[in-house]
Amino acid sequence: MLTGKYNDIQETTNTRMDRNDLKWLKEKMLGPESGNKLQQVRAFTKLANELGTVPAKLAIAWTLKNPNVSTVILGASKAEQLEETLTALEAIELLSEDVLKKIDLIFSQ
Repeated sequence: MLTGKYNDIQETTNTRMDRNDLKWLKEKMLGPESGNKLQQVRAFTKLANELGTVPAKLAIAWTLKNPNVSTVILGASKAEQLEETLTALEAIELLSEDVLKKIDLIFSQ
């Protein structure tokens, strides 16, 4: 979801969510009962873009900054995704109190 590939379309052909064993995830994230998850991801993507980064890096930076998290596990299906997320430390400096409040607001709705 944080790659943004589902932000404008709900087409999942040739993506991880198109796999038979992940149909439950597709339904949960994009189906009728998903609520406003896609809108939240769109708003988070917009915020990341405004900050000059990508949503995946911002999400990992948020996780790294969270005092309640002791370990961050990265998931990537392609080498370039891993290379990008390994630079998430660069995005920690973007997480001012104001930005953290905006993130909380996005995901509290």
